[in-house]
Formats: sequence, C-alpha cells, structure tokens
Amino acid sequence: MKKTLILSAAALMASTALASAQGVVNLYNWGNYTSPELLEKFTEETGIQINVTDFDSNDTALARIRQGGHGFDLVVPSNTYVQTWVNEGLVQPLDPEIVTDRGNIAEQWVDVEFDPGREYSVPWAWGTTGVVVNTSVYDGDINTLDLIMDPPDVLSNRINVIPEMSDVMTMAIYHAGGDSNCTTDMDVLRQVRDNLMAAKQHWLALDYGTVDSYAAGDLDAGIYWNGASMRVRLQNEDFAYGYPATGYPVWMDNLMVLSDAQNVENAMIFVNFVLQPENAALISNFARYANGITGSEDYMDEVMQDAPEIVVPEDLVAAGRFNQACPQETNDIHTQIWTELLQ
Repeated sequence: MKKTLILSAAALMASTALASAQGVVNLYNWGNYTSPELLEKFTEETGIQINVTDFDSNDTALARIRQGGHGFDLVVPSNTYVQTWVNEGLVQPLDPEIVTDRGNIAEQWVDVEFDPGREYSVPWAWGTTGVVVNTSVYDGDINTLDLIMDPPDVLSNRINVIPEMSDVMTMAIYHAGGDSNCTTDMDVLRQVRDNLMAAKQHWLALDYGTVDSYAAGDLDAGIYWNGASMRVRLQNEDFAYGYPATGYPVWMDNLMVLSDAQNVENAMIFVNFVLQPENAALISNFARYANGITGSEDYMDEVMQDAPEIVVPEDLVAAGRFNQACPQETNDIHTQIWTELLQ
C-alpha cells in the first residue's frame, strides 16, 4: 500500500510538472529526421514549444556546438561521437528526477559501450548504412559497394553519397579489406584513399537531403541510410536497399542535453517524452528506423514490420558491424582522407 501511494504521488508530481511547463526547447537534429506529429503532440501535452534546427553530419553538429553561442538545448549525435561530447563537457547527465523512464529502453541498448548505463543519452533511432539503387536502371547484385566505388556505366554520374565521414570511411575500409572501422593498417587506409578518389569521378553529389531526388528519378544510386531508403521506396517502388557483403555500419543516434542549454528542465521533459513507446513509434513511423524503446512496435505502422530495409537478409546479418569510436590519431587520418575527397 505504501509503495502504491509513493508511486501515485510520483505520478501526480510528474503530471503537475508537465501541466505547468511552459516556454521553449531547442532541438538540433539531423535534417528530415524529426516527426512533425511528435512535435505537435509534445506541445499539446506539455505546453512547451519545440524548435528544430537541422544539421547534415556529426562533424557539422560537433563543430557548431564547440563554437558556443548556439542557443540549442538538445542534440542527436551518433554512437561513435557520444564519448567525444561527454569527454569535452558539451553534454550533461540526465536528471533522474525528470527522466524517470529509462527503464523503457530495450535491454540491448541500456549498458552500451558509448554510454554505460545511459547516464547521458537515450536512444533516438538506430539502423544501418548501405546502398540504394534504382532497379529499373540496374538489375544486378545490389548487395555490393562496387555500385558506388566502381559503378557500371548505367549508374555513373547518377550517384549520391551522404556527406557523413564515419559511414563512408567505414564502408570503404571494409571494401578495401579492413577488419575494423578503426583499422591502423596503413596499406588499407592508402587503398581507401585511392579507391575513394577514383570513385568520386562517378558521383554526381555528396548530399544528405535526397529522398525526394531519388523518388523523382534524379538520382539512381548512392550510399544511404536504411530508413531514408525505405522512404524512397515508399514513393518509388523501383528503388531497393542493399547490404554490402564486404561490410556495412550499424549505428544508433542518441538524444542528449547540452551543458550550456538555456532550457534544461524543458529539455529533460522532452527526453523523457521520447522514452514513451507511443512517442518513440512516431519517430520511427516518420523516419522509418527502429528506435530502441520496448513496446514501441505496437504503435508502429504495419509497413515497418517486414520492410527489407529493416529486416536484414539472414546471410548478410554478420556483415553488419556496430561502429567503434576510434582513437584521435585514427580520426585524424580519416579526416585527412575525407578533406581531400571533398576538395
């Protein structure tokens, strides 16, 4: 009985806090990644207005926050960057008095290497990075990075590559025979550099907001994320998503509260909001990624249940590898190669 009363009191306090909340919270997130329905529901339930600003890569987001004076309260970095944000003091621990529902996080995503015990972050979405291709133009094997690194003539100059160094470098490393995204094998890294520079002549662009461009037929292939690729297919059934047999990244993006947030309480309220299964499902239904919250599947669109962009073919499961955060000296080499590629 005592326990019931305590729980009831806690629930009352939580509901009172939500009812009295006001003001704003500012979210810095990947472009075309935040459900408008999620935002509307949050404001309706809490009275807090949420503003969203887009970024196009982990490096862009990190550089912007390092500069200071940004005005953001929340950010959504990928797993390989989380420890950098923590180590540099750019994010703060979650407030257990407000973020009370971390128990909703699926067991596999709780004691993660990049944030043990989820002291600083909660899952936003997780997925894979592979290749997307227009099968009405190309009808061969789609589970190969050769479509990007040494493309057939029908795809040449019809290719887009996401401007995300970690994903692209990882796939290129596996394609060149490396056994880890953090490989220190200089022969492999030199091969990666040469392969990327040779492949670039066949690419039309390096851009991230390309769902509509693929669907309209302006692009025919590219390195892309699984959820975005699913959104393409739902608009144009000619497109398919491939899992490179040489290896592809598995990643998780994570919601975190910035150390210099001006609206800390509101930010924490939003963090706890996305831990609710029905709200996490809104993220998935919009962006078409899994989310890491137990019970959210019950609220997801039926089309998510057996989508080929989410259900990995059995023979290609082992080719997917969760990226590790690399030592700074390895990151420096990757950055050198990436900078040369972008010139």
